[in-house]
Amino acid sequence: MALRLKGAQILLETLVREGTEVIFGYPGGAVIDIYHELPNYDLKHVLVRHEQGAVHAADGYARASGKVGVCLVTSGPGATNTVTGIATAYMDSIPLVIFTGQVPSMLIGNDAFQEADIVGITRPCTKHNFLLNDLEELAQSVKEAFYIAGTGRPGPVLIDLPKDLMNGSCEYRYPRVVQLRGYNPTIKGHQGQIKRAAAEILKAERPVLYGGGGVISSNASNELVSLARMMTIPVTTTLMGLGSFPESDELSLGMLGMHGTYRANMAVTNCDLLIAVGARFDDRVTGKIDEFAPLAKIVHIDIDPTSISKNVQVDIPIVGDVKITLQQMIEIIEEEKGKKDWSEERREWIQQIEEWKQTYPLAYVQKKDVIKPQFVVERISELTKGEAIIATEVGQNQMWTAQYFKFIKPRTFLTSGGLGTMGYGLPAAIGAQIAFPDRVVIDVAGDGSIQMNIQELATAVQYNLPIKIAVLNNGFLGMVRQWQELFYQKRYSCTMFESAPDFVKLAEAYGAVGLRATKPEEVVPVIETALATPRPVIMDFVVEPEEGVYPMVPAGAPINKMLLV
Repeated sequence: MALRLKGAQILLETLVREGTEVIFGYPGGAVIDIYHELPNYDLKHVLVRHEQGAVHAADGYARASGKVGVCLVTSGPGATNTVTGIATAYMDSIPLVIFTGQVPSMLIGNDAFQEADIVGITRPCTKHNFLLNDLEELAQSVKEAFYIAGTGRPGPVLIDLPKDLMNGSCEYRYPRVVQLRGYNPTIKGHQGQIKRAAAEILKAERPVLYGGGGVISSNASNELVSLARMMTIPVTTTLMGLGSFPESDELSLGMLGMHGTYRANMAVTNCDLLIAVGARFDDRVTGKIDEFAPLAKIVHIDIDPTSISKNVQVDIPIVGDVKITLQQMIEIIEEEKGKKDWSEERREWIQQIEEWKQTYPLAYVQKKDVIKPQFVVERISELTKGEAIIATEVGQNQMWTAQYFKFIKPRTFLTSGGLGTMGYGLPAAIGAQIAFPDRVVIDVAGDGSIQMNIQELATAVQYNLPIKIAVLNNGFLGMVRQWQELFYQKRYSCTMFESAPDFVKLAEAYGAVGLRATKPEEVVPVIETALATPRPVIMDFVVEPEEGVYPMVPAGAPINKMLLV
């Protein structure tokens, strides 16, 4: 016999059955019935200090754990405050389910207090969204939301919950299956296309593997590594793909694109075969499109058919889950590759790449009296041995982290790639620390971006989350300032902070620990102290004010035309 439950109970019961462990949220009148029932369920709730923080925290939790992140907010401004976080997740294909409160059904459309058409507002930046209008459909809608968010190309799904339905009641039956007409992601790649791609790999003289965030989403890092090593193929990754291929490997080219390594950009420009795996040919990667990989045949593996040939025309499209498709490809290549020594076959190509690496390596000059931001990131990488989960804000801090932290494992780099959201890193670090209480979690931030969601430090303190925040404090909105220096005659319009907080005192005001380094010799002791402190810590590194991120490809230029200093 089916139980008769209130809407709020149905929601929470279904979340438990879907395997949800954590909800990031902020209460309000439209969801008060849900919060009233919440203590009765085996669900951890993390009270954030702003709804944008709730979505970013759920996002960080999802990226680090591979699970679907969940957040719950109220109607009106509570719902609209989630939009930036939802758009961030949408651009980076992160699986989230967002529950928003809504005014009672009979008031929808009446401009009622705290009413907002959040379904209409988020339609362009969700994979799917629902406005619940029948309580008997709630359990099925939740089941479908989790399925849609986590399958195919992942993404955020929103369910809008009218208050009267949360307080109403009906018989509860947990749906066992999901069948959505018209939604059937292709999982296995087309065997004929995979054979074509394998044939090109076997005959290529200068191949490059180009891995994106899809490699991490599909848990395909082992397959990427196996293919690269088996066939001696150098690997470059996008910002979102960092960690999918260990940067300690001799075949690693590092990141490509606007702030990519010289060797990666030159290798892509001169390769004769480019195998794109779970990447979308973003403009920050390609630069001037008609000069991107001009000598190469291009293979593109992606689960989203709309991404293929969207930005760059490809020769061999393969629609399918990256992990399964790479497994298919490896099987075919193993049957056909023969007994050739592929390291010898591609010796000249590897030597050329090594020459590019030695000619223009990532480099900076650390002076005696001023801290270089790259030096801070390198020391963090060395002291954590590449094992920490690293979140970043957006701007120079993000690019220096991408360049100088040596990522060796997937799901250890959390950053806003597509939308470029300042304020992402701190709440994302909170989500990652909730997912992995015993891991070291560090947010590398700028002094501008950290202030976007600094209130979430109170969340970290409340839940005793020992996250570490490394502020690269240069007194500027650094990336915009760099563009002004290079392309706008050093007219630093509105990018210099004439007033800034004392980050040590700010940390202490929140109940966290504040540390500061103003000289190079203070950097390592500050990091070591922070890592040994079982509480949230802000490390304020006062760095070179006008340090730039290089290499840099100017807007509209091909990726082999880099500014190197």
